[in-house]
Amino acid sequence: MTGVVRRVATGAPWEEQFGYSRAVELPGGLVLVSGCTSVVDGQIADGGPYDQAINSFHVAFAALEQLGLGAGDVVRTRMYITHARDVEEVGRAHKELFDAVRPAASMIIVSGFVDPRLVVEVEVEAYRATGENGGTAS
Repeated sequence: MTGVVRRVATGAPWEEQFGYSRAVELPGGLVLVSGCTSVVDGQIADGGPYDQAINSFHVAFAALEQLGLGAGDVVRTRMYITHARDVEEVGRAHKELFDAVRPAASMIIVSGFVDPRLVVEVEVEAYRATGENGGTAS
């Protein structure tokens, strides 16, 4: 499928309302996953910053799975948080999920999200390795 842009939708209400895809795979293997929050089955999941980070990354992983990729294919993460006090908890969640992968990562403090109960939003970029090495990263 060289030259084809693939898009993944998850049915989240904001995707339709605001006109975006959860994930987009570009020719050449780069996959961009839109901002993911701790929304499970249309509801904000209970929990603090650590739990919201874990849930948010799992939303991103579900989008990657639709494209045949996983956490091992992630090359960059961005974590947006609303309070500096949450750095340690969100960082702990990131380490738990990506310690063996070690993607490039950023954590950015923002003023807020679409719902004040949300304190974490994450984005991931993954890469589908092709060419002489073949296959995907583990």
